[in-house]
Amino acid sequence: MRILQIGAGGVGSSAALIAARRDFFEHYLIADYDGARASDLVARIGDSRFSGIGLDASDADAVTEACRANGITHVLNVVDPRFVMPIFNGAFAAGAGYLDTAMSLSHRHPDKPYELAHIKLGDDQFAQADKWEAAGQLALVGIGVEPGLADVFARYAADHLFSEIDEMGVRDASNLVVEGYDFAPSFSIWTVIEECLNPPVIWEKDRGWFTTEPFSEPEVFDFPEGIGPVECVNVEHEEVLLMPRWVDAKRVTFKFGLGDEFIEVLQVLNKLGLDKTEPVKVRDVSVSPRDVVAACLPDPLALGPHMTGKTCAGLWVTGTGKDGKPRDVYLYHVADNAWTMQEYKAQAVVWQTAMNPVVALEL
Repeated sequence: MRILQIGAGGVGSSAALIAARRDFFEHYLIADYDGARASDLVARIGDSRFSGIGLDASDADAVTEACRANGITHVLNVVDPRFVMPIFNGAFAAGAGYLDTAMSLSHRHPDKPYELAHIKLGDDQFAQADKWEAAGQLALVGIGVEPGLADVFARYAADHLFSEIDEMGVRDASNLVVEGYDFAPSFSIWTVIEECLNPPVIWEKDRGWFTTEPFSEPEVFDFPEGIGPVECVNVEHEEVLLMPRWVDAKRVTFKFGLGDEFIEVLQVLNKLGLDKTEPVKVRDVSVSPRDVVAACLPDPLALGPHMTGKTCAGLWVTGTGKDGKPRDVYLYHVADNAWTMQEYKAQAVVWQTAMNPVVALEL
């Protein structure tokens, strides 16, 4: 197996560090828009199976050429989701397998954005499923932790724990604290803005997919391993688009424990138009407001030494057990920042996201 990993940021660094401990691949090529960052990661790993290059992830032809020039068999996409389609298409043209941790972007309904689903997360990729199958190529989309591991939990619950499922609800929160910063998201702010300010999607068996207002339906969920009760709200996420395709349930939701301060910051960014991706002209320069916000915040990759606490990703399933009795189960994975920093020198949130695609590659 010869792997091209595109992205050397927080998730990408963690994925490469995890893979370096495994022996299932022949070569691991790390690519980033900043070639020096890819090379620095390769030097940090210190393994002759790894090498680094500069690559424009928005250029499908460049992705194809990098694959062909290096004999790549599998492409792992760990950059933010605006680059999904060029990487996806570039991998296909090269005859390579493909994995990502986030799916192609959604577009809200032009008239009723908070009622009707329109172009959903992953629609652009699923539209090509027949083409990939005909070519004998495999694409594992949404194979991070959420989406990814949460969807594995859904399959396990349906096969082994429940005879009938009322709701599959992804519930995610942490008690992480970043010392020395008033506001420092532990994940890509570009992605966080995208998923939190888009209309959240819900699926119900008798209604299909529909949307609601951001941060709707608040509920307090008691998270395990010392995290405790956290208020969670609806957020747009891929699991709601994936699980109903293969698992029978009456309702599927995704709720995230953001906290009041985080929600307030996102609402202010939205009110000021700083969440927009379309470039605006400032004097003689055109720049995306969202890119400016990202540039002003600390790099999540560098936050690990300043973080304490745990992050939890999991699936809460309710329904009827195999014994015919009412049942509810929370299947989860917790990452402790102290452990991930000690073992991998990687902060917990990005390490947790990176773990599952490396497992998927090996399997």
